[in-house]
Amino acid sequence: MPLNRRTFLGASAAAGAGVAIAGGSAAPAAAHGHGHGHGHGRPPKRYSFTVMGTTDLHGNVFNWDYFTDKEFDDKAHNDVGLAKISTLVDRVREEKGRGNTLLIDAGDTIQGTQLSYYYAKVDPITARRGPVHPMAQAMNAIGYDAAALGNHEFNYGIPVLRKFEEQCDFPLLGANALDAKSLRPAFAPYVIKRMRTPHGRDVKVAILGLTNPGIAIWDKANVSGKMVFPGLEEQAAKFVPRLRSMGADVVIVSAHSGSSGTSSYGDQLPYVENAAGLVAEQVPGIDAILVGHAHQEIPEYFVENKRTGKKVVLSEPLKWGQRLTLFDFDLVWEKGRWVVEKAGSRVLNSNTVEEDPKITGLLADEHEKVVAYVNQVIGTSTAAMTTAEAAWKDEPIIDLINVVQAETVKAALAGGEYAALPVLSQASCFSRTAQIPAGDVTIRDAAGLYPFENTLEARLLTGAQLRDYLEFSARYYVQTPVGAPVDTAKLTNADNTPDYNYDAVSGLTYEIDIAKPNGSRIVNLAFEGKPVDPAAQFVLAVNNYRASGGGNFPHVAGAKQLWANSEEIRNTIIAWVQAKGSVDSAQFASVDWRLTREGTPVF
Repeated sequence: MPLNRRTFLGASAAAGAGVAIAGGSAAPAAAHGHGHGHGHGRPPKRYSFTVMGTTDLHGNVFNWDYFTDKEFDDKAHNDVGLAKISTLVDRVREEKGRGNTLLIDAGDTIQGTQLSYYYAKVDPITARRGPVHPMAQAMNAIGYDAAALGNHEFNYGIPVLRKFEEQCDFPLLGANALDAKSLRPAFAPYVIKRMRTPHGRDVKVAILGLTNPGIAIWDKANVSGKMVFPGLEEQAAKFVPRLRSMGADVVIVSAHSGSSGTSSYGDQLPYVENAAGLVAEQVPGIDAILVGHAHQEIPEYFVENKRTGKKVVLSEPLKWGQRLTLFDFDLVWEKGRWVVEKAGSRVLNSNTVEEDPKITGLLADEHEKVVAYVNQVIGTSTAAMTTAEAAWKDEPIIDLINVVQAETVKAALAGGEYAALPVLSQASCFSRTAQIPAGDVTIRDAAGLYPFENTLEARLLTGAQLRDYLEFSARYYVQTPVGAPVDTAKLTNADNTPDYNYDAVSGLTYEIDIAKPNGSRIVNLAFEGKPVDPAAQFVLAVNNYRASGGGNFPHVAGAKQLWANSEEIRNTIIAWVQAKGSVDSAQFASVDWRLTREGTPVF
């Protein structure tokens, strides 16, 4: 199971050759009982090698932003994409010698840009005689050795993932992605690579892949009854000793899991979402962990194993190909085996190099197709709308998402037993740079407003539950006393709550008193001008991420599901704009919520 036949045969042949050449002459003198360390004054045998790592590439090949239709840029002038990573990888291989390097990834590869969306949905890789996924083409050309599965690998369903797996020249690893019936790994759990040393003794490097247990919640529709995802620690504890007993000299874990030990799905699963640090702490025998999922930059971080006291090095390169991690290992030959003497890590910044023309040339046609696709005009808008201030003000652009969602749910429930209930809708400000221009509106404008492949559901909630929901959401704001200056740069993201975990709910009116502590901020909660009855029933139009527990909002995951569909909200918005022909914000924009302090509006 763990090795595909090709790598297994190659590895066995190499092992056979290695043993024959080495004979018995390579054992150090110390092994013959002289007891003087390495004996006879001979220097110990040493070998160094480097493992390069990327993570959370999210469909980025080119240094290009398909939503703005220009070269990618941010405040820090980071660059993105595998074409840049390829240049860095070539440099490292040139410096260290190709045979002394490995290249791995920690997941979230095939979702995130319009490039990856196009080849999953518009011209799908699963079609008969379908195309080869651009990420597979690029990663094959660069020469990856292995990649862990990310949670976003499952967004398009298992058939798309299996087709992508088939197109890759390297294994996709997931020791904790198990077949629901047999409980055996549904993907290769690990791969073992051999590094040739000048001393006739190969170094066996095991790479164990672990993915995120949250898949069971976030992609329930795609995996329920098919796959289960136990915790990272328990699967690592099972596999690491096995890899050591198979003769692995170095064990590296590629984990699609952050290092913080926290979860966004609360107690809905017994497993931890960001468990990489716990794996290092609890499972003996690991040398290094490539961390993914959290979109943080961690050049080097050491965690002490509780059982052995040994330090494990962790590194997380920044998302989208903005950084490349380098793990450097120094080994020494001791008592008949290779031992890691020193391990460290650092990151390289992809904005220091040019794109590799080998990669940009390889995928130029695919890139052009997608640019043409996202620039299709779908309608017009009477006014410009932007998310620049949507994190602290009720803006028309967020109302647009909510009106589309509410209308879609109303139409779906029409004629049924819940048709008479009021429909509310939740939406987040996913990006602070999204905009709908005045004049022509394109697919990329609409897609930029909703960058995730979420689908829509309808859940039944009471007035009391909605109040709890809004209180939970309002934790996003930093408590700011009456009279204290309000700096919008410091007002949001309290306790590291990301923008996508702050929901504005339309269809109700309410104030958020930011001077008050968490849990008592929602003031004047009303429906159609009257205070909300705690027992009243409402329908909430909600995305599948939130409905399945993403962000750990109260009540919604356990609430009765009245309706769900598989059409992406983004496509529903595009279709709505196409059907209307023209978007007039005056027809749907309303200020339903505002930030206040003791009744006085903050803005």
